[in-house]
Order: sequence, then C-alpha cells, then structure tokens
Amino acid sequence: MEHNAHFTRKAVGILALLLLSIATQCHAQATRENSAAFEVVSVRVAPTPGGLFSISASGAAEFIAENASMPILIELAFGINENQIAAMPGWFDSTFYDIKARPEGTTGLTYEQLRPMLQQLLKQRFHLVVHHQTKPVPGYALLISKGGPKLQPGTETQAVAYILPNGLRSPSLSIQSLAGMLARPLGRPVVDKTGITGNYDIDLRYAQIRLAEPDSSTETSLPSIFTALQEQLGLKLESQKVPLDMVVIDHIERVPTDN
Repeated sequence: MEHNAHFTRKAVGILALLLLSIATQCHAQATRENSAAFEVVSVRVAPTPGGLFSISASGAAEFIAENASMPILIELAFGINENQIAAMPGWFDSTFYDIKARPEGTTGLTYEQLRPMLQQLLKQRFHLVVHHQTKPVPGYALLISKGGPKLQPGTETQAVAYILPNGLRSPSLSIQSLAGMLARPLGRPVVDKTGITGNYDIDLRYAQIRLAEPDSSTETSLPSIFTALQEQLGLKLESQKVPLDMVVIDHIERVPTDN
C-alpha cells in the first residue's frame, strides 16, 4: 500500500486501515496512563472540510492524517469502533483535521504503538477528557467449528488488513484481530473465544450483507459470512451478549490549541 494513499472516508481502504488498528487493540494498553508523546506535532482544522481522507501506513516514520474527523482520531487513539464512542458533540462528523506528528527516533511505529501518543495529543491539543464504561450488548463469540480450524500461517511481520464489501483479507492476522474486523460487516461486537494464538493468512470471501439482517445476504454465488467462516476458516459465530468498552466524552474542544 502506498504511503499516504488517498481514499474517501466511506471507501474500503479507510475501513481497512481503521480496522487494523481496532482489531489489534489491547484494552489494558488503551486505558492506562502513558506519558509518551510525539516529538514534533502540527494540528490544524482542515482547509477543505469533507475532502479526501488519507492516513500514513502503519510503521511509517511520521503519523500523517489529512481530513480526519474526530471520531476517526478517537478510534485510532483508543483502538475502538465508532459505536463505542458515547456523548459525542454534534460537530464530530462535520469538522476535519490535518495532523503531522513525528515520534522520537527514526524507527516507524505501528498503530498500536502510536496509540498512547495519539491519546496524549488529543488531551494536550483538544483538552480531551474521557471515562470508560462497560455494558453488555448483543454480539457474537468467535469459536472453532466442528472439524477444527482451517488456517494457514501468516508470512509477514507487518501487514495491512483489508475490509472489502465481500470479504476480509490480510497475509498475517491474529484471530483476535479477525474477530475485531468481523465486527464491522456484522454491525455487532465479536469476541474471540477460539484460544488460537499466532498470525494467519486470511482470505475470507462472503456475500455482502445487510446490517439490518446480519444473517442475510445480497444475491450472489458467494456464501453468507457465517457459512464462509465455517467452510473457509473452520470457525463459527455464536450469538450471545458480549461486554463492550465504551469511551464516554466528558469534554473536548473543537478547535485545537496553537502549534
């Protein structure tokens, strides 16, 4: 994937990049206090609101986001989905930001490693204050299906994961990360209960689903997401209540402090 490749917020690419961050989340890391900060930061309101959104690739030397909405920034900073953000101000989806931030040193950082720095940036420049709540919500448990898993080991150490209208793809993905990615097309949280460790080459192909009816699909020769998981990966989804970590906005300012 090209560095700073452009795509719209609704396009598949942004979902892929966001979901890579979301799927590799570690709750303890997301909630703990961390003093890590960027060495150089430029934050400003985007001059062309609603324009093309772009974000630097995981592992890049600089974190660069153009035309990023606040929900996207909070998703990246806390490793969550937008439906896990509560008490959002009315301007959240209508104000966009350009950010350039460089960590110390020359080694690029993954999205997960950048997370505490992004949290610190939001606190310092937007005076963000949040608290966490956990609530049980309808969701799915990801389990091993009868016959066992059908998984091929991943071959890359740093890989991009893609959410497409009819599939999920990554050359190296943990099953925990896969569960996080499945939450997007299903419209509900998914918890990994397989106990499977390691990273795997995932190429899951399924019929595009209607979020109002997760177990239904559009007319196509591809199987439903439920059938695809069983046939292609040897995994299954079981409907149940799952705990959902909510990030509740207590305070945030629309205009960042000066650079």
